Amino acid sequence: MTRHLISSGSPFETQVGYSRAVVQGDWCFVAGTTGYDPETRAMPVDVASQARNALVVIERALIEGGFALSDVVRATYYITDAAYWERIGPVLGAAFGDIRPAATCIVCGLIKPEMKIEIEVTALKG
Repeated sequence: MTRHLISSGSPFETQVGYSRAVVQGDWCFVAGTTGYDPETRAMPVDVASQARNALVVIERALIEGGFALSDVVRATYYITDAAYWERIGPVLGAAFGDIRPAATCIVCGLIKPEMKIEIEVTALKG
């Protein structure tokens, strides 16, 4: 079974030594993804925009690996303030409303102060 490594071009990937996603067989594991704009690398101030950006990067990684957002079976959301849940709910609902993966949300600190949300997903073909 071959292992396919996917990069989004983020400088963190080479600095820290990880892949945006790893495809192994029928599985795709997408690393925690924060809200930097995938084109400009700027971080929006609002958490909803950060969530949308993270989902764009995640979906691109899934597609590169031969998967679709609809293949996501598990999602984990890390937010730095519980109050953000109300703001990201509509964004997550728009992306995953019909897919309905098993999901967990954790309130925690993130690596940089401008980061308000990090999203990681696991996808399964079939």
